[in-house]
Amino acid sequence: MTAGAGTGKVGASRMNQDASPPSAPTAATASPAGQKEGSPEEGSRRAGHVRQPLATLALSALGIVYGDIGTSPLYALKECFHGPHAVAATPGNIMGVLSLVFWSLIIVISLKYLAWVMRADNRGEGGILALMALVLRKTPVGARQGRFVVIALGLFGAALLYGDGIITPAISVLSAVEGLSIATHVFDDYVLLICIVILVALFLMQRRGTAGVGALFGPVTLVWFIVLAVLGVSSIVQTPGVLASINPAFGYAFFRDNGWHGFLILGAVFLCVTGGEALYADMGHFGPRPIRTAWFSVVLPALVLNYLGQGALLLRNPGATEHPFYRVAPDWALFPLVALATAATVIASQAVISGAFSVTRQAMQLGYIPRVNIIHTSAQEIGQVYIPAINWLLLLAVIGLVLGFRTSSNLAAAYGIAVTSTMVVTTVLAYIVSREQWGWPMVPMLLFTVPLLVVDSSFFLSNAVKILDGGWFPLVVALGVFVLMTTWKRGRQILADRLREGVFPLDLFLEGLKTNPPPRTSGTAVFMTGSTEGTPVALLHNLKHNKVLHERVVFLTVMPEEVSHVAPSERIEVEELAEGVWRVVVRHGFMESMEMPTIMALARAQGLDLKLMETSFFLGRETLIPTGRPGMARWREGLFAIMSRNARPATAFFRIPPNRVVELGAQIEL
Repeated sequence: MTAGAGTGKVGASRMNQDASPPSAPTAATASPAGQKEGSPEEGSRRAGHVRQPLATLALSALGIVYGDIGTSPLYALKECFHGPHAVAATPGNIMGVLSLVFWSLIIVISLKYLAWVMRADNRGEGGILALMALVLRKTPVGARQGRFVVIALGLFGAALLYGDGIITPAISVLSAVEGLSIATHVFDDYVLLICIVILVALFLMQRRGTAGVGALFGPVTLVWFIVLAVLGVSSIVQTPGVLASINPAFGYAFFRDNGWHGFLILGAVFLCVTGGEALYADMGHFGPRPIRTAWFSVVLPALVLNYLGQGALLLRNPGATEHPFYRVAPDWALFPLVALATAATVIASQAVISGAFSVTRQAMQLGYIPRVNIIHTSAQEIGQVYIPAINWLLLLAVIGLVLGFRTSSNLAAAYGIAVTSTMVVTTVLAYIVSREQWGWPMVPMLLFTVPLLVVDSSFFLSNAVKILDGGWFPLVVALGVFVLMTTWKRGRQILADRLREGVFPLDLFLEGLKTNPPPRTSGTAVFMTGSTEGTPVALLHNLKHNKVLHERVVFLTVMPEEVSHVAPSERIEVEELAEGVWRVVVRHGFMESMEMPTIMALARAQGLDLKLMETSFFLGRETLIPTGRPGMARWREGLFAIMSRNARPATAFFRIPPNRVVELGAQIEL
């Protein structure tokens, strides 16, 4: 059995020693009190960042964190008055929708994510999987039902992000390019082609990483938000009465007058807060403070002004519902605005694609997907990775969406259901962390959380009507990813159980070395095993066939932990079991990589001098045979066998020179 299949029990016992919980939120911009891991400095340090000025980090956060939500004005208000469930552009409806948009930004983004959820950092890292791991810290290993529910919620929430990662590039770039039709009809027949060319170029660029172009993201996005604000103000001054729409009474009146139809419009209103999950997922890149600073100083004012400006235009010209964003601009600015919008949507898409890479890496390190080829594109930033397999799958899916749905309005029907589902999961898990991890009182937390759940659930239910119109797509993607992740995790557990059934007790093996020692040959042999229990099967096979043992034998186990980063003092344990026989246990978090050169350097610091080119690595390669034995359904066993055959070899994953590897095969009945 190859390394990486550890259960992480040791890490679970250590994780209770974290810093004290943060105090209850008192303001949207408050920093976590008493929680060192939530500070921007700590988050940046753990993510591999060098300390930078707040303004620099906030500017960078604009491009990486706010690209998705920042491009929502391209299509959010449009879908309210021109989408499949649109309402008439009457003054009452316009003011009501604007009120709903404003308060959605305040409640969902400012209050829920920035003031509350971002306090729940997993040693500086955010995201649905980091939150899941944080919840599992306080869930006893014996509470199987509770852990199953938490893991299921976290995994399905993570799986939903893949659907979002497919739809966001398609709808964002389509919305931008469609602006050409406002300026001229020359490009009407080429919108899809232009969009596909841009998307192909975007995905081809991924292999170079974001380090080279990342420096441009912040400034370009800052220009984008400035333009949003300027366009909004230029329209508001012509119809200043639109400012009254921030009164929540207009939102209430909208529901009162439109009833069920008004509720359905929430599915379009929700488009203004898509990208909210990115605030939390990208927290490890910058820390909470720069993200909050960028939101309250730049992003929120620009978005509110632009939405109000579009609303003011509709009050003056109710017929401008097809593309209110572009019609706010003067005619001479249309082509530059389309170019800027395209650049902004590419940046927004880049952030979502990078997020898919990050989620894949975290899931792999936690043992929920097979090993895949991960290319680190930056020597300084640990979070900047490129995963070719995910990149090409996303590209094919995005092109398929563009050709299948053809317009941004059609795609909007598929957009939202994935993100709303993830937001509901995030609220539930954040409540558990607040109660179990931080010890916040139940009654105040219920009074705080239940209204947020009502908002999240309302958005979810209003988007649920889109399922037949295209919302099924992200759900199917999420369900497929969820099945793959749970099958791989369960399959590895079953495989470990099957291997343990025939394991030879380690104490008997060590005793046999003393009483009946086999011939020893010079050199070092490393036997990689996923468990610290028993004698590695590869070692027994080697003794059986070669009847010889190396002068120095190392049992190496690499165990993923349910934390983002493992403290340096806890990364490696080196123990001499008998004369010339050593056990090495290496632990890593789901945001860390453990390659063989790194492992050997850690072992050397503990007194075990290993040299890569003077060591033989013995790995087990199992041929898996599906059976009717209890564990998983036969079709899932077959799926697990296929996934196992196509997983990246341990030699490549751990960067072991192929000419230093000996693989010993075995057939295992699942």
